[in-house]
Amino acid sequence: MIGFALPLAFLLLPLPLLAMRLLPGREAATGALVLPDSLARALPSAAQGGVRVRARRAVPLLLWLCLVTALAGPQRLEAVAALPVSGRDLMLAIDLSGSMEQEDFTLDGVTVSRLEAVKAVGRRFVSGRGGDRVGLVLFAEKAYVATPLTFDVAAVSRAVDEAAIGISGRSTSIAGGLGIALKRLEKGDARSRVVILLSDGADTSGNVLPADVAKLAKRLGIRVYTIALGPEDQETRPNDPDAVDSATLRLIAEESGGRTFRVRDTADLEAVTTAIDRLEASGLDRPPATVRRDLWIYPAFAAFACSLFLVVSRRAL
Repeated sequence: MIGFALPLAFLLLPLPLLAMRLLPGREAATGALVLPDSLARALPSAAQGGVRVRARRAVPLLLWLCLVTALAGPQRLEAVAALPVSGRDLMLAIDLSGSMEQEDFTLDGVTVSRLEAVKAVGRRFVSGRGGDRVGLVLFAEKAYVATPLTFDVAAVSRAVDEAAIGISGRSTSIAGGLGIALKRLEKGDARSRVVILLSDGADTSGNVLPADVAKLAKRLGIRVYTIALGPEDQETRPNDPDAVDSATLRLIAEESGGRTFRVRDTADLEAVTTAIDRLEASGLDRPPATVRRDLWIYPAFAAFACSLFLVVSRRAL
């Protein structure tokens, strides 16, 4: 469908005709030249000359028509699929403590570190959140926001891939990571606000208890899904420094109204992301949006071609 941004511009079309009618004409200097018959017969006929003159007179009118059309702003209206905005804010909080270097996961038949497994699954999970606003918090001894809430899930996926251990210490501050994520979600007006907290250890840094931060999440109406990552639990291996405090992570999830997941291998991790996708389904159907494609460049180029023709033809005379 073709439309115009400024259709009233077509009212300017009769302007040259009005100018020729109303403005006084100017007498052109004329002269006569007598030629021998042999030369006169070699010259173009009057009819041919008349056609060329009329063509040259039509070009300025065509030039004006193209200029007015370009000024009117022709547009093609196209229907495109609208972004399926879900009205959901989601913060992913990933533990980058030193224990994430442990190579006890298998990915595609290769033994990899816990962090590499999280990256592989996390990239796929984030990339499938079209319509959600997604952010990323990385934490160890300190916590920081790697990417703010954004619809650009590709940027968040890249940030997950670029996460590195040691940039914020090597101990674990679960309360710090969760607190930063809650702070980012606190002032949002999304109908659903969610934190996905992934840790493979126990809270060993900070003065705030994770349970207290979970109570804050409940007051703010923010659900927390926790993922306890690693082969051993503190409940069964209390002296293992790399064992995960699954009890604390379970308490955080239950206190906030979320869920907790226990992950011991890559298959478990992939199953968790699938389960969260079901719990927090992404995307809502939206009617197609109308996009306007500007076409003024085409009549403008035609006007330029007419101007160039007039210049060349005048010099040829």
